[in-house]
Amino acid sequence: RDFVITVQHGAILGALSVVYLFTIKERQNYSRLSLLITFILYIFITYGTRELHKRELRRQMETGVKQTLFIVTSRDMVGDVIANMKDHNYARYKLAGAAVIDDDQVGRSYHDVTVVANKDNVVTYICHQWVDEVLIVISDHVAYPQKLINQLAETGVTVHLNLAKASDLPGKKQFVEKVGNYTVLTTSINCASARQILAKRMMDIAGGLVGCLLTGIIFIFVAPAIYISSPGPIFFAQERIGLGNKPFKMYKFRSMGVQDPKKEAKEWTTKNDVRVTPVGRIIRKTSLDELPQFWNVLKGDMSLIGPRPERPLFVEKFKEEIPRYMIKHQVRPGITGWAQVNGFRGDTSIRSRIEHDLYYIENWSLGLDIKILFLTFFKGFVNKNAY
Repeated sequence: RDFVITVQHGAILGALSVVYLFTIKERQNYSRLSLLITFILYIFITYGTRELHKRELRRQMETGVKQTLFIVTSRDMVGDVIANMKDHNYARYKLAGAAVIDDDQVGRSYHDVTVVANKDNVVTYICHQWVDEVLIVISDHVAYPQKLINQLAETGVTVHLNLAKASDLPGKKQFVEKVGNYTVLTTSINCASARQILAKRMMDIAGGLVGCLLTGIIFIFVAPAIYISSPGPIFFAQERIGLGNKPFKMYKFRSMGVQDPKKEAKEWTTKNDVRVTPVGRIIRKTSLDELPQFWNVLKGDMSLIGPRPERPLFVEKFKEEIPRYMIKHQVRPGITGWAQVNGFRGDTSIRSRIEHDLYYIENWSLGLDIKILFLTFFKGFVNKNAY
């Protein structure tokens, strides 16, 4: 069927080209054989490209995908919803489990997907298992789960609600799309088009390449000073929480003496901290210690612009204390961000920092990213709270 459609498209394009040449009276300047060969090649190259794309989709379906989808449904629909998603998934999601909100079916399996939560613990499960998106499909006789949806919105996950149950959902952005075979109303803190996401990633790659080159030059001068000040490794890696609540290793130039990683992970850096070396104070004050994070940007763990990533211990602490804290993990963390250029860096108010991070996410645009980059050059490198 694809091949027939491709041939038809090629024939129409060829006919329009001939009509165009006839209209501008240039057909005598073009070889008919060359035109015929061109359109034959066009048909086969187009068809071949489509087949390669479908082969890649099949490969993704066999090897799995990064996005995880959690299903929230009712007792009488759980089997049908899971089967539907398996049949119409098309390599978009990895099914992370299911919850039944009108019955306790924890432990039961439907089509190799296990029910792992009920109405009382579904939000807790989603937070701890780092689920990316949630699909809610419930039958008409089950009460509308408004409280549950509000709680899910605060965790930062993207929520898809079957339109049969949709009405006045919380969230800044809402749009209709297809998930599996269901038409859903999707609620997310912000939505970017594929072009915007690609443009941001291209900006990250370009900035990452320039940043890595700059890091290499600075390394020649900084590395000997770090080692002389405190013998040991030049670079320092620390686990942080990034996009989708997933951990990654964030890199810095080492600014402290070598210490027990378990002890270090539990402590903030404070003013006049004895752990910071003399050279470390200089590179922290001028933000030179952050330069190796350009490698994280190139890898895709981080972005040039975004909320600063935090250590797992503090994520667990802040998500219990600060409303909507987990929303910051809907985007890639950044080397600099809206909070940092507004002075909220180091030992400053966590709540104010999160408010600025949420403002950035809710109002994100490429223009805002460029503005933050511009402000970083003028007041983001040296900061009185960086110690």
